[in-house]
Amino acid sequence: SGGNSARRVYSILQGQPYFSVEPQSGIIRTALPNMDREAREEYQVVIQAKDMGGHMGGLSGTTQVTVTLTDVNDNPPKFPQSVYQMSVSEAAVPGVVVGRLNAKDNDIGENGMVSYSIIDGDGKEFFEISTDSQTQDGVIKLRKQGLDFETKRSYFLRVEANNVHIDPRFLSRGPFKDTATVKVSVEDADEPPTFSSPAYLMEVDEGAPFGTAVGQVRAVDHDLGHSPVSYKIDWHNDFDRYFSVEAESGVIKTVKPLDRELTAWCNISVIAEEANNPLQTSSAKVSIRVRDINDNAPEFAEPYKANVCENAKPGQLIKTIRAVDRDESANGPWLSFSVAPNRNFTLQDNRNGTAGVRVQLGGFSRHAQDLYLLPVVMRDGGSPSLTGTGTLTIQVCSCGREG
Repeated sequence: SGGNSARRVYSILQGQPYFSVEPQSGIIRTALPNMDREAREEYQVVIQAKDMGGHMGGLSGTTQVTVTLTDVNDNPPKFPQSVYQMSVSEAAVPGVVVGRLNAKDNDIGENGMVSYSIIDGDGKEFFEISTDSQTQDGVIKLRKQGLDFETKRSYFLRVEANNVHIDPRFLSRGPFKDTATVKVSVEDADEPPTFSSPAYLMEVDEGAPFGTAVGQVRAVDHDLGHSPVSYKIDWHNDFDRYFSVEAESGVIKTVKPLDRELTAWCNISVIAEEANNPLQTSSAKVSIRVRDINDNAPEFAEPYKANVCENAKPGQLIKTIRAVDRDESANGPWLSFSVAPNRNFTLQDNRNGTAGVRVQLGGFSRHAQDLYLLPVVMRDGGSPSLTGTGTLTIQVCSCGREG
C-alpha cells in the first residue's frame, strides 16, 4: 500500500513509565532517569505498529522487546559490621592470617571489585591487609614480629574499602568507599604447642546436620616432655558458637545449622594447651566458608496481578512475570516456568527468568467468572532442583471494542 495507508505509527503497550517510543521512527528511549539495575535488571516492552497513520481501520501488529540494563559503578562498597573482633598469637610469624572481612558491593564484574587499606590505628606497624581476588575479601595478616601480650594486649585498625574502578559520571554519589574498625586481641603464648599451620581454611555445607565434621587442626608440643595436647575454641572470639572441637583429636564439628544467606564466613580461634601445663597455650585461626546448597526455592519477584478483557483474543499477552532465587548462581543459574493445562491461559517461558502469560481460547464473561487464580510453578537449576509456586491473580474486565 502507499500514501497514508502505509504510514506506520508506533505506540507502547507495555513498558511504561520506564520507556517511551517515538511514534514515527519506532526508536525506544528511556522515560525515567537513573534506572537501577540492582533493583530490576530486565524489562519486557511491548510495541504496537499501526498503519493508516494510526487512524481507525488501520491494521496493527505487536512485538515484545527485552531491555536489559547493563551495570555501571553506582554503588559503593559497604561493610555489614562497623566493628570486627579478631585475635592473633603473640608468637605468630609474619604472614599469618589474622582474619577476613568483606565489604559488599552490589555492582558486578569489575564494577564490584574492592581494594582494602589500613588508614589509621595503633596496629599499622604490625598488620597489613590485601584483597583476595577470588572472594573480594580483605585478608588481614601479621606484617612483622614484635607482639607482646604482657606489654600490649590489643590493637585497633581503621580499614577502608574502596572501589577499584571509579566511574567519573557518578562521583556526585560518592564517596565510593567505606570504613570499619578492627580490634585485634593479642593472645598469650608461653612456649606453647605448635600448630601444623598458623591458619586453616575449611568449608562446610549450609544446613549440615549437628555433629558434621568440618576439618581437623593439629598441634604438637615440641618441649622435651612432649606433653599431650588438648583443644578448645576461644569463646571470646566466637559469639555465634556454631562449632565445637573435640578435645583430643582436634576435629571441628557443627553444633547448630548454618545459613549461608545469613553467614557466609565464620572466623574462630582454636586453642591448643599442654595437658601437663594448661598455661602453655597457642592458637590458630580457622576460617570456615559456608558453602551454598540449593535450599531456597524460586519465588515471584513481586506479587503479580493482571487484567484481561472479556473480548481478549487468543495469544494476547496479559502479563510478564519474573522469578528470583536467593541461592548462589551454581544452585539457581536458570529458572523454568510452567502452569497446569487449562482452557483459559497458557504460559510462554522466555528462558531468561521471565515468562509471559497469554490468553488461551478467549471468550471470557465477567458474569460467569470475574476472577481467576493461576498457579505458576517455578523450578530452579540446582541439583536436586527446587520448585516454588506463585499465584497470578487475573481480573476479568469489560473493555471497548479495541480491547
